[in-house]
Amino acid sequence: MSLPRSTMELTAELVALVERTEPDPGPVPGMPDPTEADLEATAAALLANRPDGPLWLFAYGSLIWKPELTHLEARQAVAHGWHRRFCMRLTRWRGTREVPGLMMALDRGGSCAGLAYRLPDADPHGQLVRLLARETDSRRPTNVPRWMRLATPNGPLQALAFVASPEGANYAGRLPQSVVARTLARAAGHWGSGAQYLYNTVTQLEAHGIRDRNLWALQARVAREIRALAA
Repeated sequence: MSLPRSTMELTAELVALVERTEPDPGPVPGMPDPTEADLEATAAALLANRPDGPLWLFAYGSLIWKPELTHLEARQAVAHGWHRRFCMRLTRWRGTREVPGLMMALDRGGSCAGLAYRLPDADPHGQLVRLLARETDSRRPTNVPRWMRLATPNGPLQALAFVASPEGANYAGRLPQSVVARTLARAAGHWGSGAQYLYNTVTQLEAHGIRDRNLWALQARVAREIRALAA
């Protein structure tokens, strides 16, 4: 898949203007992190309903540019009925309680092109626990795992993906792009900034021949926000 020749407005130099490392404030009172026992139980439940065949993982955001697990194969894949949305509110990681950030999750509707990773066959339980530790935001999670059907050039497959739960403690719903851009141009935490997260995601999607029109428009808007703040 070839993409139109165009240049991102959001550059590494603009991201550097937002980048800073904030102290980790820890969990919000009343919303503790999941325990090891919670993660073990969720992994066991997922494996009990695991589809037949290899273990696949759908990557649509940070898992593309910062995979948690070793993979044996990567394929371009499309999840129909889901799309990327900055719908997770962050008060740590890439935001603080004073300046909350936003993170992407898969929300209902549309479609989402990304990568399907085939994971090693050894120790699927341990692999899922590691993945859940990274992706689960609280004991009332907003980013929840589920098996879903993907379309790939080699035919359909079933993969694990993380999707937004409207019942999650950090679900932000559908926000105007202006609000998302303003947030990403300002927020940062102990994992880095929201602008860095967006820049890395769009850059890596482009490297794989994937153009997400909404993210492409958003990166330009975030670039303008950062320039305005710098001025």
